Amino acid sequence: MADTELRLPVHTIATAPERSRPILEQVASKYGFLPNLMGVFSGAPAALQAYLAISEQFGQTSLPPLAREVVLLTTARANACHYCVAVHSMMATMAKLPAAAIEAIRNDTPIADPALESVRLLTRSIVIDRGHPSPEVVRGFLANGFQSNQILEVLVGVTLKTLSNYTNHLAHTPLDAAFAPHSWEPAR
Repeated sequence: MADTELRLPVHTIATAPERSRPILEQVASKYGFLPNLMGVFSGAPAALQAYLAISEQFGQTSLPPLAREVVLLTTARANACHYCVAVHSMMATMAKLPAAAIEAIRNDTPIADPALESVRLLTRSIVIDRGHPSPEVVRGFLANGFQSNQILEVLVGVTLKTLSNYTNHLAHTPLDAAFAPHSWEPAR
């Protein structure tokens, strides 16, 4: 009988496909280490390049930096991704998102700040309702000073995190030591 178990290894720069190696070197240089997710992505150079390209574009959206952090962490939480919730809890902390807001997202409870809560609700609805947010959620987002085109920018962040969340689900990506203080597991 054939072995049908999916194996997506966490590559190092040395074991990654040739096309991924220079990209991994840049990532490792930027972060001071090679995150396990990048090692997994490197097995498919197109996936690695797609993830980094979408990440770059999401960083150029008109969403305020804290709103972008809310999008990324909320998507990871809605997709129950242990790896990305930990990573983005740390990134949100570094971006100065209030600790109470981070905990609210991790626990799927409301954020006290109305504008950030509208971002959380829209993001969550896009993920949970598969791109069909309720009119009430959309109205709440717009009522908090956001523009209609920014809904598409939220979708760019959802796309970015969905790519990484699903990759982590498929690969069972081990959490890097750097992110361990922010570890999270979905409720069973």
